[in-house]
Amino acid sequence: MRRNIVIATILCLILSSFGQVAGAENQRIVSLAPSTTEILFALGLEQNIVGVTTFCNYPPAVSEKEKVGTFSQPDIERIVSLKPDIIFATGLEQAYTVERLRQLNLNFYVSDPSNIEELYESILEIAELTDRRKEAKRLIAVMRSKIERIETQTELISQEEKVKVFIEIWHDPLLTAGRGSFVDELVTLAGGINIADDTPRPYSYFSAEQLIVRDPGCIILGHRAGGNVLEFVKGRLGWSQINAVKKGYVYDDVDPDLFMRPGPRLAEGLVEIHERLYP
Repeated sequence: MRRNIVIATILCLILSSFGQVAGAENQRIVSLAPSTTEILFALGLEQNIVGVTTFCNYPPAVSEKEKVGTFSQPDIERIVSLKPDIIFATGLEQAYTVERLRQLNLNFYVSDPSNIEELYESILEIAELTDRRKEAKRLIAVMRSKIERIETQTELISQEEKVKVFIEIWHDPLLTAGRGSFVDELVTLAGGINIADDTPRPYSYFSAEQLIVRDPGCIILGHRAGGNVLEFVKGRLGWSQINAVKKGYVYDDVDPDLFMRPGPRLAEGLVEIHERLYP
């Protein structure tokens, strides 16, 4: 509820400063988040984007856009020089940047969804600011269709048959995704049981001892193993006894941007995870 009130307030402030969005086809847009950049492209706003961060890597056409620094340290002076009509930023990671934009009296919108439904809301809000309402509805319909197709399949899986999963975001130290993360939601929708869903934060460190005791049937890496993925994890102390490792259900071939980036491809990430759990 609090998030909705904050977002509604931000929308009102931005819309009032824009006056009308009827002339949105001429907007100059800077995107500071890879997820938002993907949304903007999916809404057909490629020609309006004048600046992105070096972390914005999809779709391929984004490589031709002016770079305004990194995700965590965008170049404010460079942003201002591009004369944007609106700047799209994201949550706590860019709090300092957002404050600087506020001080400079620049128009900005902060997108910080924490689940799929909030992602849909963000897409609609971005569309409202850029006059792409029809495109947003079509995009959401496509995403919903992919997700509902997987849900239909997983409804037939009993609780006893569901695969226990561990998502390895990083290996040293061991980092995983827990409750409150997009990853956890996708694992559940894919018909899996996230063995780290009781962690205190959406992304937390996880002990190898806990992992071995909880014995997942599938392990998905959010990074490349740099060789044979099974050998990569087998060499870790005690891991050779884990069910997923013994049966060879360890994967590093799912693009982490598909399941960790809250953008239009999240539904594709769900499909990929489901296919690894139930090959």
